[in-house]
Amino acid sequence: MTDSAAPYAPPPASYVDPARPPRRKWRLVRGTWKLLVAIKDALVLIAMLIFFGLVFAALNARPGTKAIKDGALVLELNGSIVEQPEEPASLAALASSNRPRQFRLRDVVRAIDTARTDDRVKAVVLDLDNFGGAYPAALGEIGDALARVRAAKKPVLAYATAYTDGSYRLAANASEIWVNPLGGTLFLGPGGNQLFYKGLIDKLGVTTHVYRVGRYKSFVEPYTRTEQSEDAKAASQALYGTLFAQWKDAVAKARPQARIAELLAAPDKVVIAANGDIAAANLRSGLVDKLGDRTAFGRRVAQIAGSDAKKPAGNFNTIKYDAWVSANPLPTTGDAIGVLTIAGDIVDGNGRAGAAGGDTIQKAMLDGLAKKDLKALVVRVDSPGGSVMASEQIRLAILEAKKKGLPIVVSMGGMAASGGYWVSTPADTIFAEPGTITGSIGIFGIIPSFEASLAKLGVTTDGVKTTALSGQPDVVGGTTPMFDAIMQAGIENGYRQFIARVAASRKMTPARVDSIGQGRVWDGGTARQLGLVDRFGTLKDAIDEAAKRAKLDPAKVHAEYLEKQPGFLATIAESLAGDDEEAAGGDAFARIAADRRQTFARALGDMKRLASAGSVQARCLECGGIGPTTGDIDDAKLLDFVMARIGL
Repeated sequence: MTDSAAPYAPPPASYVDPARPPRRKWRLVRGTWKLLVAIKDALVLIAMLIFFGLVFAALNARPGTKAIKDGALVLELNGSIVEQPEEPASLAALASSNRPRQFRLRDVVRAIDTARTDDRVKAVVLDLDNFGGAYPAALGEIGDALARVRAAKKPVLAYATAYTDGSYRLAANASEIWVNPLGGTLFLGPGGNQLFYKGLIDKLGVTTHVYRVGRYKSFVEPYTRTEQSEDAKAASQALYGTLFAQWKDAVAKARPQARIAELLAAPDKVVIAANGDIAAANLRSGLVDKLGDRTAFGRRVAQIAGSDAKKPAGNFNTIKYDAWVSANPLPTTGDAIGVLTIAGDIVDGNGRAGAAGGDTIQKAMLDGLAKKDLKALVVRVDSPGGSVMASEQIRLAILEAKKKGLPIVVSMGGMAASGGYWVSTPADTIFAEPGTITGSIGIFGIIPSFEASLAKLGVTTDGVKTTALSGQPDVVGGTTPMFDAIMQAGIENGYRQFIARVAASRKMTPARVDSIGQGRVWDGGTARQLGLVDRFGTLKDAIDEAAKRAKLDPAKVHAEYLEKQPGFLATIAESLAGDDEEAAGGDAFARIAADRRQTFARALGDMKRLASAGSVQARCLECGGIGPTTGDIDDAKLLDFVMARIGL
């Protein structure tokens, strides 16, 4: 035996290290990994090709003026008409085939007005099978635009399986009204039942702490009562009665041969006299001109606009709405009149398109003043109100324009109530429509607590408090009388501030404003008589007035809209959505099913609003039962989520 180490001898070729896997296993692992990487790369490549293909298709699908050929301009209003459409969240939003569309009011009016004077448009076609409604003021503005087309001796034809009150308000301006023989129309009028949750809240043991000012401020009633208060009912009757009278007058003016009185007074007798054939009863009453399906209607339009013999029966030469709007953009020449849009619920912080976030609106206003050479400002309001804090934030931003010496004109759309009126107070002049819903000067706050609910489960609360307000508001232990008194005092102070702003703006005494305030909602006509509104007029009338106040020629200005522009993906999604085919509208039973879904969505939304009640609110309850029938988009999303979770 020696001290020197033995020389190294490599192991024989047949030797296998027990700590190391066989080579063929390594080769298998490496091969599998390469295959997975290749599949991943292929999927990424395919996704990129699809994405850029969609982008290319969408960009090339936005035709210019040269792409427009002679035909009938089709207004397929398969959704609601709003002041500011909600921005599509992403391309994934297109996956839902029943996604309701929202049409921008000013785009619809511009499309109709430009069609009136363009020889390429041989007729205007209203496809109202899936019309989602609009506020009375918007319906009136579109109806007037259609009447201008009729006055220019250009045909307007309307079709629906069953007309709603809102869609017939538009169709009444058509030269020919068609209805499906198996459909037909029954007018309902505004109003109906609303949900009250007091009984449910009591059963659940929830305590609803309400702080409010305003005799008619009824937004909190669903959470505190089992039925509508007499004050709220009287106010609603007055508002709905006036709006319905305006609807009847508008229909009678547009279509004097329509005998709607008998259908409103005794619809059962009218339908039974026609052996249950509602469409035939409509024809006899002069509500419609023709009974026919879509093919028959298409043949009629083809007689005016022409057709393609190679396509199926019922086709006609069509000018699509999106193509027409793209080919007729807003003017950009002349001096700039800023138009600040406040649409939807007024909320704290940032807000997407279709909701007026205080930070978002403030930024749009201040950026416009800094970066645009604005000569005057028009504030377009279409909101039921919302957060008092955000309303004041927006009001102060508008006042920055006044500090710069810009004339300020407010244009009220379908509604400018509660917080919507708060943000209107900086105006030099306020325009509205007779059907605008406004007023509702009052504020409130709601805080739910769950001490009784927890007690039913055997859960109690206790703790150390260093002051009388420690832990308040305590949503698990309940609020104290001291906290309630402080909150109510704060609400009353907020109401006094609301009154003071309106009084200063309208040159009234606070006592006078209080007498017409108290949360009472008014139609535009009554609001003008009360001094809450100065003049009747559209957004264009308000822009013209702003130009005159700035000593400019209204014909030589353009509107500079101070709005958040949609993102890239939202733009692509909107372009692709424009070509979606919607399912044909249904009869009266289909309308009932849609109303039922909206009722469920509203109930879920109301519970969410109670549970997440935050800042002091200046919001209008009555406004929600008059406008678009598609309901609140967030409520609809919540319903879809719940239905998906329970497998329905």
